[in-house]
Amino acid sequence: MLEQVKESVDFLRKKGIDNPKVGIVLGTGLGAMVNEIEMECEVAYKDIPNFPEATVEFHEGRLIFGTLNGVKVLAMQGRYHFYEGYSMQQITLPIRVMKLLGIEYLLLSNASGSMNRNIPKGNLMLLDDHINLLPLNPIIGKNEDDWGTRFPDMSAPYDHALNNKLQEIAKDKNIPLHKGVYVSVPGPNLETRAEYRYLRTIGADAVGMSTVPEVIVANHMGLPCAAVSVVTDDCDPDNLKEINIEDIIAIAGKTEPLLITLYTKLIKTLK
Repeated sequence: MLEQVKESVDFLRKKGIDNPKVGIVLGTGLGAMVNEIEMECEVAYKDIPNFPEATVEFHEGRLIFGTLNGVKVLAMQGRYHFYEGYSMQQITLPIRVMKLLGIEYLLLSNASGSMNRNIPKGNLMLLDDHINLLPLNPIIGKNEDDWGTRFPDMSAPYDHALNNKLQEIAKDKNIPLHKGVYVSVPGPNLETRAEYRYLRTIGADAVGMSTVPEVIVANHMGLPCAAVSVVTDDCDPDNLKEINIEDIIAIAGKTEPLLITLYTKLIKTLK
């Protein structure tokens, strides 16, 4: 893994990607934020050594480098998921690459389903904490001491300062921003009624199939991060309706402008 990360970093530096300040991971249906970036370089994942190819529909699979509100950013337009058949190390390799390229902050997004009736679809949820129900952990195996400690602390996986700034921006811009607990599951199927009840019972507000592996690695490397979830479906087991990916993408697209406002304003404060 160490050699793979170094190879990827060296390749991207030769492409002119160096010293970005903020890394961004754009989830399902949330790729339009790259239009806000004054682009200097873009590279398809398939062309980067050791990067898997994005296989999920609606994930472009591009790394975008440029300037946003006067800040150098490096954005992943599309991410990897466990259900695609990738290892946790493959899923999180780009986070380690971005950190070694210079990022000081990591901002993530995802689409999720809400089990909390007070957070209906079409809203944003700021991740305050998470529950990991994925079967593997990205830091299992030999620890690279240069990257982080063997047993990273996860008492505050999402940076308090970044979260506070996001809440202040939301209040100033009159953007409803709920706060809650996200649970990550393997997927790719959506959950049964009984599973939604279980997830709500163990303390989760929203459920998705991503984000947590990246956040674990960010914490392992001492990288402050924040994550906002776009709630795309209601998961009330007593009133559960069938949903498909087209509906999820449509709702994500309608809500995405609010997320873009939050993150672009936040990035401006990180100069």
